[in-house]
Amino acid sequence: MDIAHLIQTVALYALPVLFAITVHEAAHGYAARHFGDNTAFVLGRITLNPLKHIDPMGTLLMPLLLYFATSGTFLFGYAKPVPVRFGNLRNPKRDMIWVALAGPAANLAQALLWGVALVLLRGADVGEPFFLKMAQGGVLVNVVMFAFNLFPLPPLDGGRILVGLLPYRQAAFVSRVEPWGFFIVMGLVIAGVVSSLWMRPLMTLTYGLLDLILSPLAMLLS
Repeated sequence: MDIAHLIQTVALYALPVLFAITVHEAAHGYAARHFGDNTAFVLGRITLNPLKHIDPMGTLLMPLLLYFATSGTFLFGYAKPVPVRFGNLRNPKRDMIWVALAGPAANLAQALLWGVALVLLRGADVGEPFFLKMAQGGVLVNVVMFAFNLFPLPPLDGGRILVGLLPYRQAAFVSRVEPWGFFIVMGLVIAGVVSSLWMRPLMTLTYGLLDLILSPLAMLLS
């Protein structure tokens, strides 16, 4: 394993990843508070302090172990989930959708901001590869988080959105999957199902949307 390459990769992605997970989790907490649940606020989780959202195992140890074990070909991690008591929401079934959607929406917004930064750097003829690669990494990290978290299986945000959209009987059936959902998702990830049938198509669409939004700015600066 090339230690120098690892250090370079960590340096490039540390800031985008910290922003991505911090704003994602804070957005869940803010949305929950807006719709009637103060749990995250009381526990101090509606904050942009990354230390409040970092999970030592999921955010630090697991990605590093996977990086070494797979030579960087497969990475996975997670942050400390923001606690939400859906029963405290004013309209639990409906508001659950907005609370769950807030995290991926925050990542989409960040992907756009990193994209703007990349266009501005190129427009200003900044040739320093580090800053260009960091901006590209910021877009990639947030597009990946946006797409992955929308996978429609609990406990991912997409699963909670699905539960909120389905009729009560079907929603109850999907909810019962949650205790095993993480292991099911990991199995599907390892088997390549999530990547080929979900991540690639959705990431392609997302990149297309970002290109459409950013193209006027890029043409203006060209």
